[in-house]
Amino acid sequence: MTTKYKMGLPPGSIVYDGEQHAEQVVITLIEYNETEFFEKPFYDIEECLMHVKPNMVKWINVDGVHNVNIIEKIGKAFNIHSLTLEDIVSINQRPKFEEYENYVVSILKMLYYDSELHAEQLSVVLLENNTVISFQEIHGGDAFDIIRTRLRQGKGRIRKMQADYLSYCLLDAVVDCYFTILEKVGDKIEILEEELITSPSQATMQELHHMKREMIFLRKNVWPLHELINNKERCESELIAPSTDVFLRDLYDHTLRVMDTVETYRDLLSGMMDLYLSSVSNKMNEVMKVLTIITTIFVPVTFIAGVYGMNFDNMPELHSRWGYWITWTVMLTIIISLLIYFRKKRWI
Repeated sequence: MTTKYKMGLPPGSIVYDGEQHAEQVVITLIEYNETEFFEKPFYDIEECLMHVKPNMVKWINVDGVHNVNIIEKIGKAFNIHSLTLEDIVSINQRPKFEEYENYVVSILKMLYYDSELHAEQLSVVLLENNTVISFQEIHGGDAFDIIRTRLRQGKGRIRKMQADYLSYCLLDAVVDCYFTILEKVGDKIEILEEELITSPSQATMQELHHMKREMIFLRKNVWPLHELINNKERCESELIAPSTDVFLRDLYDHTLRVMDTVETYRDLLSGMMDLYLSSVSNKMNEVMKVLTIITTIFVPVTFIAGVYGMNFDNMPELHSRWGYWITWTVMLTIIISLLIYFRKKRWI
């Protein structure tokens, strides 16, 4: 479904505008405190809520936002505004942070890189009662496996902290994935740069265009992220404890590093494109130089051959005994003289 189907609908209309999926929405409940841990997947939000315990931190991860009925039920159960639900199911949202009376929401892109760059919208809602709800666009691998492992094994401070720290950890895991992607992109740029210097081809130019489009896509999704983190850090909501601010500032620094790297790669790709065009132009100039030298050498020779190929009777040289050899000598002398001259001028 595309955006045009939402034209004319009132604000807060919950309409999924992505590709339709046949997969069932999976709701995974993780509850924990310093000594207890519980994890179980559900397919119904009512059944999931029956297992919620008041004295634990709750992380509800929703894999799939294509079923708007489930999203509406979650919104009703946790008193989430319809405008927020609309943003959650509208997968082309610009990364942003919003603060409401009883919750705060962060919407950003979770990126993947195999041979191409892929993006999935992620919405993280921090609510009262130590509850975090994350909405992922598709079911499958994500950036949160390391967080789940730390929760299961009780490593680090995460089991000792509250839900606001968990929401920070989710954002931090996404940003860490950006660094992994940029590392892969950097390796690919190095390979392209080597290819550009040694044996540039039309395929190289196409790959450069493809990577430049990927950098534009990456910048579009990363650039608003620093504004998101900055707004969350300055948020005055009581849901975010002052002790979490120092971690958000560190995350803000990470986003700045990501943006700096993206801008550096964009400049590198632009320079490589200019280098490719210069290389092609230089090759063309070399070809034109060789053709010009050949033409310059053979113009006087062609002139002499043309003069003595006119077959007039009154041409004394035609009846000379040594005329043929003299003509050849003159032509060879011209050719050798021009070659010596071009060599001295370093044109060849």
